[in-house]
Amino acid sequence: MFKIICIALNTIIAIKIYLYMNEITKKDLFRYAGETSMLKGFRKEGFRYTYLFRKASKYKKRSILGIFYRLLVKKYSYKYGYQIPINTEIGEGFYLGHFGPVVINSKAKIGKNCNIAHNTTIGQSNRGRLKGYPTLGNKVWVGTGSVIVGKVFIGNNVLIAPNSYVNMDVPDNSIVMGNPSNIILKENATEDYINYML
Repeated sequence: MFKIICIALNTIIAIKIYLYMNEITKKDLFRYAGETSMLKGFRKEGFRYTYLFRKASKYKKRSILGIFYRLLVKKYSYKYGYQIPINTEIGEGFYLGHFGPVVINSKAKIGKNCNIAHNTTIGQSNRGRLKGYPTLGNKVWVGTGSVIVGKVFIGNNVLIAPNSYVNMDVPDNSIVMGNPSNIILKENATEDYINYML
C-alpha cells in the first residue's frame, strides 16, 4: 500500500513539475543528454535531486510546500549520498553525473553549467590564508574523488581531473590535476566534458 501511495505521489509530482517547469529547471534537465521530458528526466537521480533542491530553496522554510520539498530533499540526500544544503548558491544547468557522496558547503558558490562527479567535496578551510569557501565559475567539470577547499576561485571553462586536491586559485581555461595541483592552460579545457547546454 505504501509503495502504491509513493508511486501515485511521484506521478502527481512529475505532472505538476512538467506544468510548472521554469527556465532554470529546463536548463538543468537539458544537461542530462539533451533531455526535455520531465518524466524521463525524473528517472535520473541527479536531476531528480536537483529539481527538488531548487523547489525547496524557492519556498519559505515554514510554508507547507517548503516543508514538503525539504523533506523530499532530506530523503533523497540520504538515498543518494548528496550533502548539498538548500541555501547553497548553484547556477543553472547543474549536473550531478552519478549518485554517490557529494559534499558541498552551504557557503560555496557554483556557476552555470557545472558538472560534479561522485565522491567530491567542495568545502571550507577553517584557518590560515585560505580560510573561507570556494567559488566555482561557469563551465567547471569536477572529476571523481576531487577535493576543493578554502577561499579559492575556480575560473570559467576549467576541468578538475579525478582525485585532484585544489587549494589555490585556478585561472580560466585550465586543466587541474594531481595532489599537489598542477595547472595546465588549455583553451578548450571542458570540450566534450560539458555538453547539452541551453
